[in-house]
Amino acid sequence: MTLRNVVLAVALLCSLERTNAQSKPASMDKSPMDMTYFPTDYPVLKIQDKAPGPLVVRAIYSRPQKNGRKLFGELVEYGKVWRLGANEATEIEFFQDVKIDNKKVKKGRYTMYALVDTEKWTIILNKETDTWGAFRYDSTKDVARTTVPVEKQSEVTEAFSMEFEKAPKGARLVINWDDVQVKLPITW
Repeated sequence: MTLRNVVLAVALLCSLERTNAQSKPASMDKSPMDMTYFPTDYPVLKIQDKAPGPLVVRAIYSRPQKNGRKLFGELVEYGKVWRLGANEATEIEFFQDVKIDNKKVKKGRYTMYALVDTEKWTIILNKETDTWGAFRYDSTKDVARTTVPVEKQSEVTEAFSMEFEKAPKGARLVINWDDVQVKLPITW
């Protein structure tokens, strides 16, 4: 092998290594992001021309895992503002004006927080969006607050989850984690 061929071979190997290194995915987040819609499964129904009506609301959140931890009262402290999930603060977007606890909430995107307690949660909609955690929560930017009862569940939900269910005059955002469930009523 000539010196020129050796140099070309080394250059080719370095080029392949650099390309390979760039194509490796970033480490996976332990709390993957998820999205829920109302009407339920709206994007799939839309492409199948089966959507029962226009999109009303969607929530984007990260799904932390229980992983054997004591959640409420420890990881999620009672009386302290929580981002409703992990990582970026949970966001909810309304595609039309709605009401939460008879308070009008205009069409738009909001961050959701909660103050948790053993018997009830206060769900907060705040106009500050694109934020991480609840570290810079500012109550002067609250749009709506409502209190919802805690429903104890017999089964434990390992991964934090949110989903919408149909309700009279609207929908409910059902939030489950550990042995706790709360439902946020939304009407329109």
